[in-house]
Amino acid sequence: MTQGEQRRPVKTATTAVAILERLKTNGPQGPTSLATELGLAKSTVHRHLKTLEREGFVVPDDDGYRIGLRLLDFGIHARNEHPLYEVARPKVDELAEQTGEKVWCITEEQGRGVHLYGAGGHQSVRTPARDGTQSYLHQIAAGKAILSAYSDDRVSEIIDQHGLPAKTAKTITDPEALRDELATIRERGYALNREEIVPKLHAIGVVITDTEGAPVGALSISGPSNRLNDDRLTGDLADLLLGAANEVEINLNFS
Repeated sequence: MTQGEQRRPVKTATTAVAILERLKTNGPQGPTSLATELGLAKSTVHRHLKTLEREGFVVPDDDGYRIGLRLLDFGIHARNEHPLYEVARPKVDELAEQTGEKVWCITEEQGRGVHLYGAGGHQSVRTPARDGTQSYLHQIAAGKAILSAYSDDRVSEIIDQHGLPAKTAKTITDPEALRDELATIRERGYALNREEIVPKLHAIGVVITDTEGAPVGALSISGPSNRLNDDRLTGDLADLLLGAANEVEINLNFS
């Protein structure tokens, strides 16, 4: 197989993925609306839907088709196979109970942050993130913590691949500004997020590395800016999260 053939996507697979993405984003849809949004013939979309239905990836309902639960099986399998999941899960639960806030274990895949497992404390606030959500690494504290453990070349690759889109007015969108912040994160050991993905939401993240120092994922704690002010972020929460990440690293690397 040539390099060009390796890079050339299989059109039928790309179309099937596009249909699933639309159903995930928009909810149940029929072939007509999907065809219009995707710029495809209705007959083409209908054939793909029938194939996906036969395999259990979509199911018909009153509004057209929706995502099928067979995908849940794939997602759970992918998460359970990740080496960080079982090790980090009890620590995430413990941190959520200790802090009362939302705690996440996040990993990187293909230059994006993936929310591997999360737990909410008694006063945690709701955000758009859920298990499996993908985020731009530069927009979240855990993502910036992960980026800080990468080489400059790898950071540049991720920027070239995904860009630095803004989520709020406070998102870092300049490559040099991001590199400056990553240098600060390396020096102090943790990343901060102040309203960079959700207004009035603050977060702190600490990277988890393997025995070679390569990032495996990160832990983060997030909450309202009035509770997670700078004093708390850089004080007790930083100490707590640094200790938790250290425990996870030891259990991950030497179990």
